[in-house]
Amino acid sequence: MEDVLEVYKLPYDPMRPVVCLDETNRQLIGETIKPLPVQSGKPKKYDFQYERNGVSNIFMMFEPLAARRYTAVTDTRTKLDFASCLRDLSDKYYPYAEKILLVMDNLNTHSLSSLYEAFPPVEARRLAERFEIHYTPKHASWLNMAEIEIGVMSRQCLNERIPSKEIMASKVAAWTLGRNTNTLTVNWQFTTSDARVKLKHLYQKY
Repeated sequence: MEDVLEVYKLPYDPMRPVVCLDETNRQLIGETIKPLPVQSGKPKKYDFQYERNGVSNIFMMFEPLAARRYTAVTDTRTKLDFASCLRDLSDKYYPYAEKILLVMDNLNTHSLSSLYEAFPPVEARRLAERFEIHYTPKHASWLNMAEIEIGVMSRQCLNERIPSKEIMASKVAAWTLGRNTNTLTVNWQFTTSDARVKLKHLYQKY
């Protein structure tokens, strides 16, 4: 825990960006009966019946100090999908960074070994050396600021039925662009000192 909190204290450095990564999934839901539109004094109405169209996954890659986030909508969230996100971070979004400090939880796919399942060894090693990993503790994913961004995205962008991956990707891309354009970020206040007081029950007693 303190490792992640100390990373959050680091000053902004474009050569060593701190990036928080997390993902979520949403069911794709189509309408079997056309919803009734909004009317004066009446909200939009949906029929209780709906059509299941599968599930899409959304990766959130968030650099809080730069107020910048990148999103990717995928069919799955396998090791290959995760490895593809790391390659995008390395080569597309931060090609000139000396090292990318990556904060994420301990999900089984969240390992640099995933790179070796997705790419040839030389390429996997090249990408692995671009990252410095900082894991949140088990049951403490709330320490990952990407989770906060996912919560905002869920309320602002994913709060209605979305029938297809293509529509979801379009909505997520528009939300991402708008939030980046307005340079919105997370005002993180929780520190190591706070943790030692408020979460002292988690520390070993001496």
